[in-house]
Amino acid sequence: MTGMTPSTPTPAAKPAVRPRPQVMRLTDAAASRVKELSARADSEIVGLRVGIKNGGCAGQSYTVEYAHEVRPTDEVVEDKGVKVLVDPKAVLFLLGTEMDYKADKMQAQFIFNNPNQISACGCGESVQLTAAKIDG
Repeated sequence: MTGMTPSTPTPAAKPAVRPRPQVMRLTDAAASRVKELSARADSEIVGLRVGIKNGGCAGQSYTVEYAHEVRPTDEVVEDKGVKVLVDPKAVLFLLGTEMDYKADKMQAQFIFNNPNQISACGCGESVQLTAAKIDG
């Protein structure tokens, strides 16, 4: 067979890697408040850490605290120039959540618009969450 070149084996096709969804996103108001809190912190911080704890009338509540370091298991969310670290135990409960900040005459607080929230208590301090359903 003249004119033919030996064929080289084709490399095995790699399966397509689906990008990981961003756990949370921040509104402009939330990002502005995170920047403000970071500037006012009494020690150097890398951002805010968001999590979930058990307790309250509905069963769970959101936690927000200063993060002085990025832990190896943290889910890092960078949005609108700020960094929010999500506790790994909270990731499935926060998928798709929008973090907002609202201030009025009576109170100022971060608000979590969470599609995984199935109920909340009357006082607004605790919620009931279900893990996000991930289609695979």
